[in-house]
Amino acid sequence: MERINLRQRAKHLLRLYGFFPKKRLGQNFSVNLDILKRLVSCARLTKDDVVLEVGAGFGFLTQLLSDECKKVVAVEVDQNLITFLKTQLNSLKNVELVEGDILKVSLPEFNKVVSAPPYSISSPLLFRLLENKFDVAVLILQKEFAERLAASVGSKDYGRLTVAIYYRAEVELLDVVPRTMFFPPPDVDSMIIRLKPRAPPFHVDDEEAFFEVVRVLFTQRNKKVRNSLIPFLRSRGFDGKVALEFADSVVYSEKRVRELAPEDFAVLTNDLLQKLSLIL
Repeated sequence: MERINLRQRAKHLLRLYGFFPKKRLGQNFSVNLDILKRLVSCARLTKDDVVLEVGAGFGFLTQLLSDECKKVVAVEVDQNLITFLKTQLNSLKNVELVEGDILKVSLPEFNKVVSAPPYSISSPLLFRLLENKFDVAVLILQKEFAERLAASVGSKDYGRLTVAIYYRAEVELLDVVPRTMFFPPPDVDSMIIRLKPRAPPFHVDDEEAFFEVVRVLFTQRNKKVRNSLIPFLRSRGFDGKVALEFADSVVYSEKRVRELAPEDFAVLTNDLLQKLSLIL
């Protein structure tokens, strides 16, 4: 891509096609060429890679990706942008434009993800991506959200999302991206992250129960485990007194929820399920 002012280009295209960025779709377009090139560089693309891009926008990143990989699968939900992209990307024979919601559409196979997706879908998007097999994802996400993904145990950012992602992937926080690198600028700064899927680093006897325990406990993250477990136990038919006695018997009952490492939640869930199996 030639060295052009992407901000001016974006403004020109918005006027030309007569539409405005939609807040409900999280349309804050990346208009800094150096940031887009950094995204591509962090993904370490080869000519064998098939890259998924979520939210193709004006195709600025799409064009850079198409120069470096075998194929780009560009997903876009906005019909106005799709009309533009069909013309803009027509000459790029290695770009497949997928029309629709990334959380709902059927996706072809891909092995890498490079994107600056809408902030509003960050959490469901990560879990949707992790349902697929791929090597690495390089994403621009809201800075606060990105910091939650890699938060330290006990920190203010540590929570359910941290544990859930840690179970499935390694996360690297790379570069801060100032809000001025977008048009229109969002209300917050962003961060480039690199996400690498992996096999779970610890064993859980029941994944569904594990994620349910994590969810329930983090609704009361500052309380002791024994107290935070009561809602989980009551949902399984235990009355107040019996639930409290049972909660007292599990491992880590005296620790506060925020003090439990991801591996501790696995030990807790396995211990809880084993004890439940003996009385149910």
